[in-house]
Amino acid sequence: MQNSNVILVPFKEEDRKQFIIDNQWAFKYGALQEFGERDNHIDDDGEIISAKTIESCIDEANNHTYRITINGENVGGAIVKIDKKTQHNHLELFFVTPSAHSKGIGFSAWKAIEALYPDTKIWETCTPYFEKRNIHFYVNKCGFHIVEFFNAFNVDPNQPQEEQSEGPDEMFRFIKIMDK
Repeated sequence: MQNSNVILVPFKEEDRKQFIIDNQWAFKYGALQEFGERDNHIDDDGEIISAKTIESCIDEANNHTYRITINGENVGGAIVKIDKKTQHNHLELFFVTPSAHSKGIGFSAWKAIEALYPDTKIWETCTPYFEKRNIHFYVNKCGFHIVEFFNAFNVDPNQPQEEQSEGPDEMFRFIKIMDK
């Protein structure tokens, strides 16, 4: 199901604080759904993903940040890293607020992202192992394939050492090879 009212709106600096709060809530919601209140995936600040990590993604040079809106209301967000040379692009962060789940919003937003970057050869993203909803979304809805599982025995080589103890330590890596 696609929702034709979904629009990607370029990020505005004045929305930074709310964007971070909304992103954190979306990931915390998933952890709470899976593990309940006693979740050892939540950091000392009570978050799955730190504000520092989100801000770093927003501020990175080749990243493009969007608000996902429907009828003028913010219902999610996305950050994509675009490599114009290789066209191997990354979906750095993607979320839909829990109150907007199961309405086709995420799929419509993903299709809008694909349309914005039609020269992409490969999309790549990761999600925590416990986010069954995300895994279903990427594999069964969007056409990604699981290509790697990061864990204590296979640490993500691209994750800076200081961030390796932050957030979930087990993640699935996905790619989507685009048909031309």
